Amino acid sequence: MVIAAESVGFDLLVFWVQILALVATAHLFGMVMRKVGMPSVVGALLAGLVLGPSVFGVVWKSGFEWFLPSEVGQDAALSAVSWVGVALLLVVTGFETDLGLIGKLGRPAIWVTAGSLVVPFAGGIAVGALLPAVFLDEGAERLTFTLFVALALSVSSLAVVAKILSELGLMRRDIGQITVAAGMGNDVIGWVLLGVFTGLATSGEVSVLQVLSTLGGIVAFGFLALTLGQRLVDASLRQVRRRGASLAAALVVCIVTMLIFGVTTEWLGVEAVLGAFVAGVVLSRSRFQHEDVAGHLEGLTGAFFAPVFFATAGLQVDLRLLDDAEALWWALVILLVGIVFKFAGAYGGARLAGRTHRAGLALGAGLNARGALEIVIATVGLTVGVFSPTAFSVIVLVPVITSLFASVTLRGVVNNWQGTPDEEERLGRERALSRNLVVRTSRLLLPTRGGPESIAAAQVLHFAWPTQAGATVLTVGPKDADVNITPLRNVLYDRPLEHRQVRDADPVRAIINESQLGFGVIGLGAIDYADTGRVISPLVDGVLSESPIPVVVVRRARNLDRPLPGAFSRAVVPVTGSPVSRAAQEVAFNLSAQLGTELHLTHVESAIGQSAGLPSLLGRRIIARPGLNVGQQVVEQAMALAHELGATTRTAVLEGASPAEQIVRLVEDIDADLVVMGAHLRRVGDRPFLGHRVEEVLRECDATVVVVLIPFDL
Repeated sequence: MVIAAESVGFDLLVFWVQILALVATAHLFGMVMRKVGMPSVVGALLAGLVLGPSVFGVVWKSGFEWFLPSEVGQDAALSAVSWVGVALLLVVTGFETDLGLIGKLGRPAIWVTAGSLVVPFAGGIAVGALLPAVFLDEGAERLTFTLFVALALSVSSLAVVAKILSELGLMRRDIGQITVAAGMGNDVIGWVLLGVFTGLATSGEVSVLQVLSTLGGIVAFGFLALTLGQRLVDASLRQVRRRGASLAAALVVCIVTMLIFGVTTEWLGVEAVLGAFVAGVVLSRSRFQHEDVAGHLEGLTGAFFAPVFFATAGLQVDLRLLDDAEALWWALVILLVGIVFKFAGAYGGARLAGRTHRAGLALGAGLNARGALEIVIATVGLTVGVFSPTAFSVIVLVPVITSLFASVTLRGVVNNWQGTPDEEERLGRERALSRNLVVRTSRLLLPTRGGPESIAAAQVLHFAWPTQAGATVLTVGPKDADVNITPLRNVLYDRPLEHRQVRDADPVRAIINESQLGFGVIGLGAIDYADTGRVISPLVDGVLSESPIPVVVVRRARNLDRPLPGAFSRAVVPVTGSPVSRAAQEVAFNLSAQLGTELHLTHVESAIGQSAGLPSLLGRRIIARPGLNVGQQVVEQAMALAHELGATTRTAVLEGASPAEQIVRLVEDIDADLVVMGAHLRRVGDRPFLGHRVEEVLRECDATVVVVLIPFDL
């Protein structure tokens, strides 16, 4: 028992030393690679090569034998960590995969997948038929051996491809999504063919029933994952939201989903990491997903698990087996065929699909990255008596070299390449949305009692938010309450829309509870209560007092005899340089981009100064000092954002003791029909306080007023 305990302790010591060495060396080499302009994944692969038998095993043989003992099962723990790492990496990749975009790029994805598999497979058949006997295991049949070689040279690694794309910032590019789709196709087809060829090697025949069963299982899994699986994930994350949106609980849902999907695909005869990838896609599609989950998963994976996986791949390469001149020569031939034919197949598929020359080069470079699947093919080939140890080492070397090739060439191809105008426009919109405070792709919550004020709020949100942001119309009251939401459906016609009816005697509590389920903003139509001494309605007051997320309050123009405010022609947008002002600008600028509304960006200075270079506006004196004063700088910053978002603007820096008075006067002078302002949600006593400026504008201004309110803790 003492000996057994000592053995276990020794095994654990070796394991922890392995992990320490792999993580530290991978990050060190990765840092060096980044300094010379290459992805860190290259450094991780090289780290494994250096720590493996090719370098460490030669420099210090006894130390290497302690570090990587040859006992059966010693590498099991390291292999397990490596596989968990690649599974997490594929979950992160799934989070960044856009099925809608891939659907739009379906033809290129299909052609590239076909070309990147068929052409290198043909090259592998040719080279496999010519390889000398030193690469065949004793008793292996040439046909089976050739098929294994062809399969090894034709597949790509979705995990390695995704890591390279991510580090080069290409995941959201068209070529990135096509590459991910083709990589997924490579993985699925590769695993199916591996099962077929393994059956041929072990039994001498191919089971058609088994092949059809595997393919049918994959199709059924994909369908159920995106339907029933999506509903179960949504339900789980919804419960997490109801209990307080815990990041830890959301991570638990993600990990359990990854494991369930991984077990399912492994059971189907396809690697578990494919299930992990689908899990990432499903998790990212859930509107109840915690916004910080993807960042935490990516940080953990990049810091620990991914370096272990890529370095472990390099550990399996033993260049000492290539000391024979003939073996070395044929190893170079295999590498050359694998790279050239894979490149040609992906490039040809891209060109046949109508992609540009440069896009074809990028796809050819990216899909040359091999990884776990090729290593598994080499291992299976060695186990079933198809590959000799020499062939095994060469096949394992291929993913290391091709991944280096893919990293270097892909970076060179995409350097200073902006893509097509449509792609540039899409990426620009995505970058702008990622920097926004409130106008993002999170779901919109629109509580309504069916009045015209709700229609006005729906119109503002519809034109200010991107169409991929879904909306939920919420009605609170008895099931048979007569609330007509047809006008809201008409306003929100081209975005994902659902109607939820909640039975609750307390509408404020119902709205707050619903808002915690993954929504990004609440849109409220406010009834004008100016005649009663209140600024806005009691319901809106109640929601503002407790809302955990931003709220957009829309108070319709007074004396408006139609249900909708129509397309706003002119709007006043006060700018102050604060985050809440930026939030209001996001709403106003997107409205202008959609409706052509002329925006008057206005900053009111309380100090008195002389005009110096800026024209007067409507008889008021404009403050200007030598250089740019604060007001001008604030307006120029707003102008830069307006230009980025495509808004139509004019500017004014005004002087006055009361900002609200100046804003109301400007609205009257230019006959504006809209004011968009920002404010923090403040609680004073038993009611929210919107700030003197906002509340005075709401009392005195007859135009439609939109107030974008942000909680102080956001």
